[in-house]
Order: sequence, then C-alpha cells, then structure tokens
Amino acid sequence: MSVFAKASASRPKGLKSVLGSIAVVGVGALVLSGCTPADTGGDKGPTQDLTLKIGTLLPQTGNLAFLGPPEEGGVALAVKEINEAKMGITIDVTYGDSGDPDNKAYATTVPNLLSEGVSAIVGAAASGVSKLVIDQITGAGVIEFSPANTSPDFTTWDDNNLYWRTAPSDLLQGEVLGNLIAADGASTLGILAINDAYGTGLQKVTDKTFTEAGGKVVATEFYNTGDTTFTSQISTIMAQKPDAIALITFDEALTIIPALKDAGFDTSKLYLVDGNLKQYGDQLPAGVMTGAKGTTPGPVLTDDFQQRVKAAYSEANNGKDMGDDFSYAAESYDAVVLLALAALAAKSVKGADIATKLQEVSGGSGNGEKATDFKSAATIINGGGVVDYDGYSGGVKFDDAGDPTEATIGIFQYDATNHHKRIN
Repeated sequence: MSVFAKASASRPKGLKSVLGSIAVVGVGALVLSGCTPADTGGDKGPTQDLTLKIGTLLPQTGNLAFLGPPEEGGVALAVKEINEAKMGITIDVTYGDSGDPDNKAYATTVPNLLSEGVSAIVGAAASGVSKLVIDQITGAGVIEFSPANTSPDFTTWDDNNLYWRTAPSDLLQGEVLGNLIAADGASTLGILAINDAYGTGLQKVTDKTFTEAGGKVVATEFYNTGDTTFTSQISTIMAQKPDAIALITFDEALTIIPALKDAGFDTSKLYLVDGNLKQYGDQLPAGVMTGAKGTTPGPVLTDDFQQRVKAAYSEANNGKDMGDDFSYAAESYDAVVLLALAALAAKSVKGADIATKLQEVSGGSGNGEKATDFKSAATIINGGGVVDYDGYSGGVKFDDAGDPTEATIGIFQYDATNHHKRIN
C-alpha cells in the first residue's frame, strides 16, 4: 500500500513557510509533487570555468556514524562524475566530521570549513547538529545543504534562503510509520524516543497518525543524548503491554533492543526509523531482529548506482569498504549535483547566488527541460536553457522553503541474520 502526500509553500522574505497540506491514502511509499529557473549562456558546450569549493559535515563519529559512509560515498561519486564531465565547473571538496551533540566534532569542523572559503556545506545528517550550526553557516553567507535532516522545524527557519535539504520532513516519515504499524494490526503502541529535535518531531507525527488510524499510544518515554541506561523507560513501556514498540533512536538501539528482548517483548513487533535502521548483523544477538520493520526516506536504488557509490567511497578513503548500507547516499549525491547545476545557472560560485537557482534547477520553478544526469542537465544550462533535474533521490522539486516536494519513504523488514531488505 502507499501513502501519497502533496506539500506546497510560499516563503515570506527571510522566513521559510510552513509545509502545506498532507493527504493520507494508505501505507508504504510516500510521494509528493512540486517545480524551478536556470539560465546560462552559450550554445556550443561549456562557456565558463568555475571552481566550486564545498565541504561536508557528515558523521564520521558519534551516534549516527553508520550513516557517514553512504553519505560521503554519495558526495564522492557526484564530485567524481561532475569533474569528469568537464562541463564548465569543477568541484573542490573537503570532508569533515559532524560528530553528534555529545562529542561536538562540528564545533571544530564548521569553523575550519568556513575559513577555507567554502560556498556550501553538505550536512549535517542529524537535525540536532544542524540546529546548532545553521545560524553560523548561513550567517556567513554559506549554503547549508543537508541530505538527511528531517525535522519539520527547518521548514520555517529564518535562514536567508541558504538552507536546503533533499531529505523529506518527518511529517512524511511519521505518517508512513504510524500507518504501517496500524496496518500491521497493532491496537496499542509504545514509543521510546530521543529527546531532541529529531526524536520529538517524529514521535509527535507517529503518535498522531497511529491514533487517527484507530490505535492508542499507551506509553511514550524519552531519553537524552549520552544516556547509556534505559531500564526506567523500558519498564514503563512494558508495564502497558503494547502490541508494538516504535524506537525513534540512534545507535542507542544496540542497547535498547536486547534489553527489550530480555524484558519479554516480542522483538518482531519492533518498528525502527532512519536513525537506527542499519544492517546490524552480529552486532545484535542472533535472530533478535527477525520480522522487525522500519522506515527510511529514499527510493529504490539501482545496483549500478550502489556499485558506483561503493567504488567512489573506496577511492576517496584509501580502499576502505563502506559496507552495504546506502541510506541517504542518493540524497547526498543529488545535493552536490544540484549545487553544481545551480552554480552553472547562476554563473557564480557565491553561496547566495547559487541559492537563487536551486529551486529552479530542481524543477520547483521555471518549467525546465527534464534531465536525469549531471552532464545532460549541464548541457541544457550551457545551451541557454532551463533544466529540471530529477536525480537518484527522486524528482526533488524544491518548494519556496527549500524542502523537497517529491520524496519516497521506504519500508524494510529484518531477517534472521539481523539484516534488512526493502519490502516497499
């Protein structure tokens, strides 16, 4: 089954407007619709020679470190393919660690990237980290472009048009998750969530959706970043004997899941989210995840794209294998491609100039010509046309708030080896 939602927004000057209407039709993939301008010169190929300096603020350490390799792999592949295309723009990338709100790696990375004169920073992955750095980055006239932030708060953030994201708001993931749990037959639900922008935002939407679907949330417990013991929260939830439990966590799931099993909960009735939907393998007791499900933004990725991402990550990291998790790889790839196309359209590598063209090149305005790869899209721009780029993450089509209005939420299920596969 599927959930379809349409989002629209118009932003007052200097302020992002609230995400528009959402209509629920079923459960599963989630699709939205939206549009953008582009303008360049010449009709015989590249007429510019731009060098765009970007940095990354992605999790090499911290409780979202498992998302770092696929996101950096997506960036590395986009940089490689853009530079090899020789379409009038070269990307110069510096990789940096965001860490998390606990280890605070971002506090060093962001000043370092700004001092290097980057025009855009790809990241952060965690909404909680972005909230701590967004004003610093956008206040410097630099674009912050997140491939994974899902907090609804960024839709209305006063960011001078400099914050953008290819990941959909948790208004969407929460709808899919809540409806999925209800459709699977659960009447009662317990929620354990991290007490930050990501956790509370996703918890609220999941609660609302599950309740509107006829279910009852019987217990909601929170924990704080850095907590290592969850006995109290688990005891409170288990006392209500819920049919299902949703874990809106990060790597704390490694501790929470075995503890729930030990407390007598049927872990096949667990539901995970993008923050903890990882290939656990032998990191968890054998078979503990069998039957459990989870959601995460992103379309079905072709084998060819996955192989190219893995190869690009390995090349950028001295032969290191990134593994088989591709969460937000497509969103990271498209973030870099959209930045490059917007720079070509603006004929500038200044952050504010690039930002004026991002909605256009995504197809959110301008009635541009469709293109599904960088070289074809750049050819349209270099020929004086307007492009509408559809990438590996979907159609994107930014609204006035810098949010994608075309996105997909995938549903995954775990097998006896504690690995998940997409089922919708």
